[in-house]
Amino acid sequence: MSGGLADALMAARLLAHNPAALGGMCLRGGGPARDLVTQALAALLPPGTAWHRLPGHIDEERLCGGTDIAASLASGTLVHQRGLLAAARGGVLVVPMAQGLRADIAGRVAQAMDDAGGPILVLLDDGTADEPRPPAALMERIAFDITLDGLRLADLAMPLPHALAATPVPPADNAMLAALAVAAQALGIASMRPLLQAAAVAQAHAALAAHAAVDAEDVALAARLVLSPRATQVPPDSAPPPDAPPDIPPEQERDTRDGEQEGEGSEIPEDLVIDAARAAIPRDVLDRIAAGQAGRAKTGGGGGSGQRLRSGRRGRPLGARPGMPGGGARLALIDSLRAAIPWQPLRQRDPAPDGAGPIRFRRDDLRVRRFEERRTTVTVFCVDASGSTAMARLAEAKGAAELILAQAYVKRAEVAVLAFRGEGAEVLLPPTRSLTRAKRALAALPGGGGSPLAHGLVLARQLAEAVAARGGTPILVFMTDGSANIALDGARGRARAQDDAQRAARAIAVAGHDAVVIDIAARPRPEAAALAQAMRARYLPLPCADARALHAAVAQATPPEPALRRARA
Repeated sequence: MSGGLADALMAARLLAHNPAALGGMCLRGGGPARDLVTQALAALLPPGTAWHRLPGHIDEERLCGGTDIAASLASGTLVHQRGLLAAARGGVLVVPMAQGLRADIAGRVAQAMDDAGGPILVLLDDGTADEPRPPAALMERIAFDITLDGLRLADLAMPLPHALAATPVPPADNAMLAALAVAAQALGIASMRPLLQAAAVAQAHAALAAHAAVDAEDVALAARLVLSPRATQVPPDSAPPPDAPPDIPPEQERDTRDGEQEGEGSEIPEDLVIDAARAAIPRDVLDRIAAGQAGRAKTGGGGGSGQRLRSGRRGRPLGARPGMPGGGARLALIDSLRAAIPWQPLRQRDPAPDGAGPIRFRRDDLRVRRFEERRTTVTVFCVDASGSTAMARLAEAKGAAELILAQAYVKRAEVAVLAFRGEGAEVLLPPTRSLTRAKRALAALPGGGGSPLAHGLVLARQLAEAVAARGGTPILVFMTDGSANIALDGARGRARAQDDAQRAARAIAVAGHDAVVIDIAARPRPEAAALAQAMRARYLPLPCADARALHAAVAQATPPEPALRRARA
């Protein structure tokens, strides 16, 4: 059986045994395998356990409960409706497309899980490696994060597990907690929640396996299922065994053995637990650790979605807020009725003003709609097209731009290309999502001549400001070796040209635009590193880049928001 499916079915058994302590599970990918796991969980839970699904577009009233508009208007009295979170208490709450769940909804669900009798949470993560994970507030409250991949058809034909009569749950001893704490520290896990969840998993597995006490097998399984997916670092190799102890007289050895038997339980080898956790670290976690992104949600880079903005006209609908319609804000009629109906018994006692209808409104009752839309990300390739190697650089830029444009239709990304050579810089491709237009514009780019680096930096900043003025998120990618010999006024001379380039780079830093400097020289040059430092940009020496490697480097190296980049600087 596949390890991912076997772990998922074991997690379902453990979760059904102690749902209050384990919270739930997250299932990534899987298709039919995911359905098999949910069917197994349903069979293991007590009969009659209710299952509910959380729609991604749910509003505050439907989620938390509130006024039933239709029933209140029909009866003339205030009628409350039950929210989804209240209905899901003691049952299972399934969250499809959990990677896109809004933060406000995730906060409400997390609050419901913290209450006694909260729902069992099943997160369905359908995102790719380039998309963020489900909200951290929910991931911390569930014990299991299972990836269903590498499955065979024979795995899907296996019978579902059935509930077993469990022995009493063994108590948590110091040896078990110490071994799990050492493993969590070795994996770089700072939160206490995973440690407590791992302890509950070890106890539940010991009970299901009819163990009289929690042993090393139970603790190793808990570390593998709970701690490994949350690793933020690779544990160091096990320390070499200590030297052999000196000879001990038989009498002293017997006294020592008797003293150990009188202790609080047998020792659990910590190295065994760490090795089990290290062997089970998922591949994507290892990739994020290598990229320095473990422990936080992966953010989009080049070609990804832009910043989220609040809007009153279009985008993804959010909850309504108090306000007056007008100026682009539209009235939320249903939410306004919900706010006004509870006050009607008091307002009906006052004399009715002229023209008053059956529902009496006040200014404070009015609600306006809110929407969330994403800014379009525009990746601007700024290519140094001077010198004898210009054609190779332009070929790399062309290939990378086409790769990013291929994702534009689903990720709302645009690409622009400008080149600087000879006496100045020019925009070869304005921001576009048209792959045909991009290929046509990039087919024959000019090359050769001097290096007017300052002109390219100034034009890149102007283009970024134009993109930002239209509501987009500019990302500047400079492909250069950092050398310059043409000043802003057209004069030749390396010293003056480098000074102008440094001033132009500092202007980009002051403007707060995200930027990446890719050093494409045969060997990393100090000029390119100094340019990136002045620009407060990420410096990436990539002398032998092809188009695909360049696309991957841009996607991994670009920070998501200017504010985050300035904070790190």
